[in-house]
Amino acid sequence: MKRARRVVAAAVVLAVSWTLLQTAQPGTASAEPAETSAVTSASPTSVSPTSVSPTGAAAAPAAEDAAPMAVVFEDNFDGAAGSAVDGGKWQLEVGDNVNNHERQYYTPGNNNAKLNGQGQLVIEARRENPGNYNCWYGRCEYTSARMNTAGRFTAQYGRVEARIRMSHGQGVWPAFWMLGNDIGSIGWPASGEIDVMENIGSEPSTVHGTLHGPGYSGAEGIGAAYTLPGGQRFADGFHTFAVDWSPNAITWSVDGNVFQTRTPADLGGDPWVFNKSFFLILNLAIGGYWPGDPDGSTTFPQQLVVDYVRVSTDSTGGGATGPITGLGGKCVDVAGASSANGTPVQLYDCNGSAAQRWTRGGDGTLRALGKCLDIAEDGVADGSPLQIWDCHGGPNQQWVANAANDIVNPRADACLDVTGNTSANGARLQIWTCTGAANQKWDAP
Repeated sequence: MKRARRVVAAAVVLAVSWTLLQTAQPGTASAEPAETSAVTSASPTSVSPTSVSPTGAAAAPAAEDAAPMAVVFEDNFDGAAGSAVDGGKWQLEVGDNVNNHERQYYTPGNNNAKLNGQGQLVIEARRENPGNYNCWYGRCEYTSARMNTAGRFTAQYGRVEARIRMSHGQGVWPAFWMLGNDIGSIGWPASGEIDVMENIGSEPSTVHGTLHGPGYSGAEGIGAAYTLPGGQRFADGFHTFAVDWSPNAITWSVDGNVFQTRTPADLGGDPWVFNKSFFLILNLAIGGYWPGDPDGSTTFPQQLVVDYVRVSTDSTGGGATGPITGLGGKCVDVAGASSANGTPVQLYDCNGSAAQRWTRGGDGTLRALGKCLDIAEDGVADGSPLQIWDCHGGPNQQWVANAANDIVNPRADACLDVTGNTSANGARLQIWTCTGAANQKWDAP
């Protein structure tokens, strides 16, 4: 598939919204003239449900058949018809896209992205300009929406999936994708990009999954396509698009059918930049270098309908699950068995409940109730309290269990510690300089 991409300038997440000007679009390229070369020749251009993956392994069911997964992020888009998306999970980007020569203007609020009252999000692209918006080519001709989780949630490993009913038609470009959370400091493509799903409307039966990074960005992205059998169209019903992501490997699937796996060996010596945190993006673009502009056959409005977005983890690489026991034989416990962000972590009689079952993730986290053990307020000082919080892979959620039975946060260089050196039920946990004392010794899974 011929495709051309554009540059990402340094992205800055604002408190309320992310300005779209000069930010990323799926499969963006460096600041070079528009390219028209194909996706890397190492990738098949189309893979059916019974085809062999690019790595040579036979296509197989994805992680539905794997061990139970703990959900760390989920939006089922429940709410009244016409409501805006949950601002605690998503922010709307605003503006046009000169570098990729798309035609739409992304609007804020619920103008083009709203709940339909049936547990679904509808991103709608319309041929209109009620706000008299100006685009790179003059007065804008279309409106649409793009939303991301930057500053709200990032993922590192696990299963990232969405159930979507596609738009269709010439010049229509829906996508579900991710960008490295460090894009604001190191730029694109060094930040990396994972395209879970892209579709151009002129190919109603085919979606693309692609990696972009330093040395393999834009038209040189590493990826493959998946085509529905029998002439089915993605716009005719909902389909589940997913990546299963672990250290040094990413696998793509559609409706559980695996169609490619990528590892550092696929990059020809270029750096693998996917062992870190990424944020999620949903958008519906109109026009651009790759899909081309709408024509007389394209009908409006176009809708991208999203049933859910979910991120889950199976320990991201084989971490065990069980209690963490310490002073007085008591267990590390989430107070009140509450999964709310900010719930304190304490010492309590061991009872085998989910509030005391901790999973050691391959990403360095400790997880219970679908959340991560977290140092409150990103603290590093002695006495900084511990809580559970949405998993984001940050340094305040990193833990190492060593041979001395300490559990250490490497950034703070401090140990998991029982406040007051007491084994009383409800004793709060904190970090403290490692002393070797009994209130810092733990048996962990």
